[in-house]
This record gives sequence, C-alpha cells and structure tokens, in this order.
Amino acid sequence: MANNLFQQAKDAVNRLTNTTGASNAQDKQAAQNAIQAAYTNCSPEEQQQLQQLEQQLKSKNQLS
Repeated sequence: MANNLFQQAKDAVNRLTNTTGASNAQDKQAAQNAIQAAYTNCSPEEQQQLQQLEQQLKSKNQLS
C-alpha cells in the first residue's frame, strides 16, 4: 500500500517549487507540514526521499 502522506508531501513540494512568482507563507507551511507528517509513517527509502525534498526546498529558499 502506498504511503498517502508521502505522496502528499511530494505533491506539496512540487506545487511549491513549480510555482512561478513568489510563494506565500501558507504554501510553504503546507509543504513543511506535509513533509513532517509523512516522516511519521514511512520507510527508510521514503525518509531519504523526504530529506531530499527538504533540501530541495531549502536550496530554493522555500524553507528556513
């Protein structure tokens, strides 16, 4: 069974990073919350991917 929270986190990050123009604080918080929620019930492989998603956001100055 696929981890729905993990997919939601990926989708939130994709929406945030693919948006042209400035992202609002609510979008940033939603992506961060989705990542944190996904950590609670994911495989080691998914954890690694979540860490990469966080790094992707940080590199684009989307997370502090």
